[in-house]
Amino acid sequence: MSGREEGTVETAPEGAADVPGGELEPRAAALASFDGNGGAVEQPPPEGGRPRRRGMRIALIVACAVVVAVAAAGAASGVFGGGDDKTEATAPSGPPATTQVKRTTLTSSQTVDGQLGYGDTAAVKAPGSAGSAQSGGSAQGGGGAGSGIVTWMPSDGDTVTRGEPVYKVDQQSVPLLYGSVPLYRTLKPGSSGSDVKMLEKNLRALGYRGFTVDTTYDYSTAAAVEKWQDKLGRSQTGEVRVGDALVASGARRVAKAELAVGDTLAGDVLTWTGTDRVISVDLPVQYADLAKKGGATTVTLPDNTTVTAVVTDIGTPTTSDNSSGSAPSGGSGGSSGSGSANATVPVELKVNDAAKIGAYQAASVSVEFASETRANVLAVPISALFALPGGGYAVEVVTGAKTEYRDVKLGTFGNGMVEISGTGITAGTVVGVPK
Repeated sequence: MSGREEGTVETAPEGAADVPGGELEPRAAALASFDGNGGAVEQPPPEGGRPRRRGMRIALIVACAVVVAVAAAGAASGVFGGGDDKTEATAPSGPPATTQVKRTTLTSSQTVDGQLGYGDTAAVKAPGSAGSAQSGGSAQGGGGAGSGIVTWMPSDGDTVTRGEPVYKVDQQSVPLLYGSVPLYRTLKPGSSGSDVKMLEKNLRALGYRGFTVDTTYDYSTAAAVEKWQDKLGRSQTGEVRVGDALVASGARRVAKAELAVGDTLAGDVLTWTGTDRVISVDLPVQYADLAKKGGATTVTLPDNTTVTAVVTDIGTPTTSDNSSGSAPSGGSGGSSGSGSANATVPVELKVNDAAKIGAYQAASVSVEFASETRANVLAVPISALFALPGGGYAVEVVTGAKTEYRDVKLGTFGNGMVEISGTGITAGTVVGVPK
């Protein structure tokens, strides 16, 4: 004996290949602990002094005769050396557990972090403020002249639908209309255009009649507007000015009221979002091709339940700030910045059956994008693989009381399984796995 103590842990030699899941190193260690001449090979501990866990137990018997016998058997069979990969070996004991090679469908995927909420917020600005419709920006305001005192505001989380007030200024309601064209000019008899049709469609939806929904603002339209203004508590002018109403694509949810009752109408009045809960993901650009409109994904909620979400919107790639201008840790450097490496694509997803989300209003979630699906392949659990010291992989095939190590080629990984192929590997082949 060489003074080697029972229970010594051997590690895989440097260069042993890795496989997703980190489950091959212990089994590679088991193979690497013998040399081709039947002797035990002393392996240095991994960096840090902590031995790796071993997935396959190797009994090292104190008696020298037993050690020699086991090593000689291994050398003769060629399992741990360069012999024929189909040569049978009689193991002192079988593998801890076994499973069968299965014919199945594997889907490889990429999981990224996401955020459940109500999507991006947009600011509602007072008329005349920078960025409001009156000053040429995309946001809109209300209150006509762009001044006055706020006399009513909604609460955070409130939902505003067509015809309902978004806020009130000087006791006059500023209602919500549905459409894509903001009020950018005064509408009155003689006006024509798509904004006129938008207004008339909303008046019709709110129950007003006596006019034709078209692109022409005539006196019958003005009469309907006067009735609408009377219900809102506004002066009955028959004309609709910039800021008399707000236009959005549909119902809106108030994210935050920026002004309070008594404030002067100026700047940001409030921020709002859509009313549907959505999932937002900043998808790294290297995975951008995984997101396709209408494509299904699997979302894991904080309680570990899963729901199916569909991609509804894909934005333009953006680059995160990197003031240091240095390459990411562990990178090779090269360029003066890591902007391209940090670039992401904003993706929005929606769960069609919102009831499955439960009561979550905002939460961190995981989103799994499918990248490749292979049908009718032979697969085993990843833990069934042996990382061979010289490179490549094998599985331990069990036939009765005997085992043999057969080289295999790897294919797609998915759901803890891996596609394999090789001589003698068929559906139903029994292979060893750790407990």
